[in-house]
Formats: sequence, C-alpha cells, structure tokens
Amino acid sequence: MPAHPSRADRGLVLAIALTALTTILIAYGTLAPPGTVESGLPLTDKHLHALAFLALVLPLGWVRPNWALGIGAAALAFGGAIELIQPMVGRTAEWGDFVADGVGCLLGLIPGQIRRLWTAQR
Repeated sequence: MPAHPSRADRGLVLAIALTALTTILIAYGTLAPPGTVESGLPLTDKHLHALAFLALVLPLGWVRPNWALGIGAAALAFGGAIELIQPMVGRTAEWGDFVADGVGCLLGLIPGQIRRLWTAQR
C-alpha cells in the first residue's frame, strides 16, 4: 500500500506548482508584444516587477527557506534573461526593471527567513 505524502511534501508540490505558474505569467507579461498586457492596477512598471518577483520566490522561499540563496539566484537569472530577450520581441530592456526584480526577490524571501529563524529558536 503506497504511503500518503506528508504535509511537507504536499506543501513543496504546491509551492513548485505556484512557482511554475508564476514563472509562466511573468514570462507572458514581460515578453508579450508591447500593449498586449495591462495590469489594471494603479502601480508603476517597477512596482509590478517587484510584486511579480516577490510572488515568484515567496512559495518556495516559505516552504524551503534554506534554499533562499538558490531561489533568489535562479529568480534573478530569470529576470536578467527576460531583460536580454525583451529587445528581440519589440520591448526595451531596463536596468531599473532588473533592480525591481531583485527588490521583489529580497522582499519575497524575507517571510521564509523569519519563519526559519523563529522555528530554530523554538
């Protein structure tokens, strides 16, 4: 009889699924032709980049806080790749977008680090 997945395993699978979905949404939103995607939110482009990358790293950063360095590095590499590809699809690459991606990564990893430290103290 197969064992049931543990709560931690289910959490990891959900985090991976959310991260994959967020990756697809970010890729579409940043690589679609200009004017194709409108957020409808009263935020600047930089705010949207930061929020998107916060959402990208938050799920895995929460369930696997010890992976924070790798998660952050992978997310930043993804953001950098987007900026390199954008001129090929009629968009402009901006250092400001890349910086906003990094800010979002940092903010998205903080809750998992707080959780990790809090759990270690208990």
